[in-house]
Amino acid sequence: MILIADSGSTKTEWCLTSNGSIISKCITKGINPFYQTSADILQNLKEEYTLNNTKPQKIHFYGAGCANEEKNNIVKKALTEFFHIDDITIDSDLKGAAHSLCQKKEGIACILGTGSNSCLYDGQNISHNVSPLGFIIGDEGSGAVLGKKLMGDILKNQLPESIIELFFNKYNTTPAEILDNIYKKPFPNRYLAQYTRFLSENIYLKEIEAIVLQAFDEFIVRNLRQYAHAEELNIHFTGSIAFHFKAQLEKALTKHNLKLGTISQAPMEGLVEYHNSGN
Repeated sequence: MILIADSGSTKTEWCLTSNGSIISKCITKGINPFYQTSADILQNLKEEYTLNNTKPQKIHFYGAGCANEEKNNIVKKALTEFFHIDDITIDSDLKGAAHSLCQKKEGIACILGTGSNSCLYDGQNISHNVSPLGFIIGDEGSGAVLGKKLMGDILKNQLPESIIELFFNKYNTTPAEILDNIYKKPFPNRYLAQYTRFLSENIYLKEIEAIVLQAFDEFIVRNLRQYAHAEELNIHFTGSIAFHFKAQLEKALTKHNLKLGTISQAPMEGLVEYHNSGN
């Protein structure tokens, strides 16, 4: 039994597999060692993990924030204590995206979800990664940044009054409550990312589509354009933002003469294929 986990900032998908077949799945909250301790992660697992009837022999965990040995060990300590096994591999969510999207072929793999990231992948390893830097100074094209741009435009009256009124009627919130959630409460990235639903529902409005296109353009210029031979490679995406804004993403890539590869809503299906082909 192999347990594969794909964790972003918002949720973690757990998939128990055997001989290439998926046995069962469950969803828990996102795990990120930049924001959580081993004790926090362990508590989340105790409260939300539901595949307790079968003990895995091996775990492959891919997670946001799993960027170095120190952070990886925070996750590994919690998983070791919860599952009581030693065969645990911790990798970044970006490595997971590359395995899922590219398998063993060269390409550029990207994540556009609550956060964003990208890499040049040589078919085995990540050969170049432009640091995402987080949603405050980076994470271009992510759900958190799309939400941040929307909130900024609404609260600074940069959108038509009809759109601002539509937003407040839908969410029944106030500017003070919005600012409190962003600056005083935990996980402001998750809070901001939830408003991408408003963008998706109103993407037919030119002002709304302009927000999304600008964010994707920034992702391309500040990230993808730094990879050698980007114009010659397929550029693959995984994540809810890439999936739900596929048309706008394709527009942005075409503008820069880049080739869109595959888009998946989540990397798990590709990860199951990768790990059941002898990897």
